[in-house]
Amino acid sequence: MTVLSTAGDALRLAVGTFTVLRVPAPRTVDARVAAGAMLLGPVVGAGLGAVASLALAVVDELDGPPMLGAAAALAVLAGLTRALHLDGLADTADGLGSGRPSAGALDVMKRSDIGPFGVVTLVLVLLADAAALASAPVAAPVVAAVAGRAAVTIACRRGVPAARPGGLGSAVAGSVPPLAAVAVAVAAVGVGGALLGVQGAAAAAAGLIAALALLARCRRRLGGVTGDVLGALVETATVVTLAGLALG
Repeated sequence: MTVLSTAGDALRLAVGTFTVLRVPAPRTVDARVAAGAMLLGPVVGAGLGAVASLALAVVDELDGPPMLGAAAALAVLAGLTRALHLDGLADTADGLGSGRPSAGALDVMKRSDIGPFGVVTLVLVLLADAAALASAPVAAPVVAAVAGRAAVTIACRRGVPAARPGGLGSAVAGSVPPLAAVAVAVAAVGVGGALLGVQGAAAAAAGLIAALALLARCRRRLGGVTGDVLGALVETATVVTLAGLALG
């Protein structure tokens, strides 16, 4: 496989994984393609965040209330991602909150319904997102979306296993070289700094730290990552980053 072919497959996998956009399926998905897709995740996140920031700006230009702008930005992000990350957050909350051993918790996460832990977690996270966006700078969605996808890149570094065979988690787990994961983390913090100064950098760093804490919990409790866990990491890094930007 040529370098251009690998890059093209990685880009298609990244766009198809992180967005609702319909793109041709990768011709092959091997370790290099999976790693490339996860490394491109924050770039895709920047695009998603830019569209959400535009929604914020439009509502503000029309003199709409800040909460309306926040709702519009969140609706954009949910729509452009098929709400998959929110679904992963709810499923992960149900699994971790079930009190069952690893296999039982993973079974809970595979169910199509959402339990009480998932519902409460979704409500609280979305409320926090909206409240933060209502008072955060217009570039906040970009910084948060980049940090959220960078959390996935970090979680897919070598040494972090998949919790079960099959699914997205198994396909991308352990695919990213550790140094590349570190570089992505530094770049995500750098994006926050470039757009919103020290506060932006600190907020992005806080988001990544929170995601790492959740990742450590999932590794202990579930044995590794799944697609749901990756979605939960996106939402965790996002909400903490937004909170950091709103509190500064």
